[in-house]
Amino acid sequence: MTNIKKITTPLTDEVVKGLKAGDQVSISGVIYTARDAAHKLLIEAIQAGEELPVDFNNQIIYYAGPTPAKPGKVIGSCGPTTSGRMDAYSPLMMEQGLKGMIGKGPRSKEVVEAMIANHVVYFAAIGGAAALIADSVKEAEVVAFDELGPEAIRRLVVEDYPCIVAIDSEGHNLYELGVQQYKIVD
Repeated sequence: MTNIKKITTPLTDEVVKGLKAGDQVSISGVIYTARDAAHKLLIEAIQAGEELPVDFNNQIIYYAGPTPAKPGKVIGSCGPTTSGRMDAYSPLMMEQGLKGMIGKGPRSKEVVEAMIANHVVYFAAIGGAAALIADSVKEAEVVAFDELGPEAIRRLVVEDYPCIVAIDSEGHNLYELGVQQYKIVD
């Protein structure tokens, strides 16, 4: 049986440092959704010296734009967005105290270097399982940029949100380790 690490938000350096690439994780607590349009507005606010609409210190951003909730549901489908679209914004967000990111796909060298410098972890969510992931969301509310519709920043309360540590705070990268492990040698 696989050992699943249960963690709660907000994240501490101790928890982040204890997570290793390949770990299966179950997250409970508050996470925030934000995609490229919201990230662009956040970075503009930081660069203008404005206060952010959310305190991201020790928090997790989930790269997702949920669909509207069906009757009786808290949220609609809530699958991950390709993380590379946020790479230009991620290092500055980490400097604001962000401790975790959830998405799909590999990250740039600059993002991994910023993760190491700021003790941040990157989780991979399961693409194609958006409806299943939505079941772990117990509460959802728009907290910033409502005008962006699905790309607005939402505060989600999750319970046992499933994901995998794709890149840990030491830079160990499952996207690279996996390729090396299964590489065919002549």
